[in-house]
Amino acid sequence: MASTTTTTTLPPDLFDQTTLISLAATVVILLAAFGLSRAALDGKTTSPSLRFLFIWHAFDALIHFFLEGSFLYHCFFSSAPVQDALDAAARGFFPDPHNYLGSTGLVHGAQAGGENPFAQLWMVYARADRRWAGVDLGVVSLELLTVFVVGPMACWVCYDIAKKNPRANITMIILATAELYGGFMTFCPEWLTGSINLDTSNFMYMWVYLVFFNTLWVWIPIYAIYKSAADIFDAFSVRSAVLGSKKAN
Repeated sequence: MASTTTTTTLPPDLFDQTTLISLAATVVILLAAFGLSRAALDGKTTSPSLRFLFIWHAFDALIHFFLEGSFLYHCFFSSAPVQDALDAAARGFFPDPHNYLGSTGLVHGAQAGGENPFAQLWMVYARADRRWAGVDLGVVSLELLTVFVVGPMACWVCYDIAKKNPRANITMIILATAELYGGFMTFCPEWLTGSINLDTSNFMYMWVYLVFFNTLWVWIPIYAIYKSAADIFDAFSVRSAVLGSKKAN
């Protein structure tokens, strides 16, 4: 993950109040997902792996709806006037793509959200990846699918796990595949252009914002695929054993 930033001086806002509140919001969402698991699952009959996957998908859905949903809101409804792309760059804005929403003379996104708490949260993350301050068409397109398709699917997985419906295995595989593809399509354009929008100049930006928060949506989906596939293979094994027994009789 290359970066054009070479400074080694830590930024003064690395652990400011907005950053700490933003990180705390993620912890609160995780605790909410854990609380949902306590309310929805039977502790005696639910395996630790299924409880973990329930918590993950509840966390996933809440992140998509509340955080990434707020990102989309600002991309479509928060704007600020600029004279042109040069003026936008001079004022520290991430310029809009040409003819975005059919408008000119505006920039959209969290950068135009003012004191809105969610806009401020995304501006914290944008210190590491500046695309999230404004509108990147690839990111916005992926987030539309994430919020309106992946989020509801994650809720569906939680419902099926709670109801002990084996359909959850199929949905988890589809969902995990979508998450892996989305992560690749988020960062591959950056890698191919020298990571010009990424700042990896300090531990927080590189290993917390870019690596940790993004690879969660790599390793856990891989685990979900592994567990779901194992359950499906077990079902086929049982069917084969039953058919073999019938033929023997």
